[in-house]
Amino acid sequence: MSVASSLKKLVSGVILDLDGTLLNTDALVGGVMKVFLVKYGKQWDGREVHKIVGKTPIEASAVVVQEYGLPCSTEEFMSEITPMFSDQWCKVKALPGACRLIKHLSDHKVPMALASNSPKANVDAKINFHQGWKESFSVIIGGDEVRAGKPSPDIFLEAANRLNIEPSCCLVIEDSVPGVTGGKAAGMQVVAVPSIPKQADLFTAADDLINSLLDLHPEKWGLPPFEDWIEGTLPIEPWHIGGPVIKGYGRGSKVLGIPTANLSTEGYSDLLSQYPSGVYFGWAGLSTRGIYKMAMSVGWNPYFNNTEKTIEPWLLHEFKEDFYGEDLRLVIVGYIRPEANFSTLESLIAKIHEDGRVAEKALDLPLYSKYKDDPFLRSSSL
Repeated sequence: MSVASSLKKLVSGVILDLDGTLLNTDALVGGVMKVFLVKYGKQWDGREVHKIVGKTPIEASAVVVQEYGLPCSTEEFMSEITPMFSDQWCKVKALPGACRLIKHLSDHKVPMALASNSPKANVDAKINFHQGWKESFSVIIGGDEVRAGKPSPDIFLEAANRLNIEPSCCLVIEDSVPGVTGGKAAGMQVVAVPSIPKQADLFTAADDLINSLLDLHPEKWGLPPFEDWIEGTLPIEPWHIGGPVIKGYGRGSKVLGIPTANLSTEGYSDLLSQYPSGVYFGWAGLSTRGIYKMAMSVGWNPYFNNTEKTIEPWLLHEFKEDFYGEDLRLVIVGYIRPEANFSTLESLIAKIHEDGRVAEKALDLPLYSKYKDDPFLRSSSL
């Protein structure tokens, strides 16, 4: 397996995928398909997502028509569904780290190409809603501009040609297996950022595998490093979440010795889909007690192999009694690391305590401490 090899070939240009890599189009697909399939008496349950990610629009449409047994041709399906998607492009959000990466590479004059299986007109429409993106790319190519879409190497070779950079000097960043396959077939270095969780074992061809764009280290490839990490933490645009504290799996206190204040994910599924699994930190407000520092796990906890994405805040304070049912409000202001698996319970516990120390120290910095005064933490209603 070539993933995460210690020595990487230096690159001089970057080729980025769009859907699932820079834009959170997965949430949009689910929303549109739920509405569309109602007319056929079908219910979209997302089970086909892994079969359509990274494919051309016509290939993805063919999969949906076949899997759901729709009484229409692929072409008819596309003619109906395309306008529905077009109406929603303005709502597609950038994935965490996308704007940061594009600005970083642009500021350092690193040549960039955008290479998507989507038609060029759709690509242009999508990025027009994200300030500065279009101007940052020297080259923008749609799947309808080459002979064959990914996993063919055509689009990557065309991007390298237009950038006037040798393919072997290009770094591809992709979220799908077809994209990784195409990039490697073009003779390029490839970083995989899987858009579908728990599919890391499918990306063995990639030269590196990361959890999200927040975890990209450009210096591995001879590119300028990010300089925004502060004492082991990455500042992020604050996000807010809250609700009554619920009973979790019962292992925080009993198994780990680290009591977490679990929150229900009900009503926050769309928000959770926007943020990669990992360890975050910020401030926690308890309705009857006050405001406290907190570290927070978002994800599937691979050591325990959760089947659902969870939110597990750890308030960095010793409480004498439980507070189930109390309103808990969180302002998440920074990121520490991606979710990881551990070989032993002891190593997991040690890492959690290390995360707590990092969060505790960071939250004393003015950059983060100012959010202790966020009105959301003291709000009486959620």
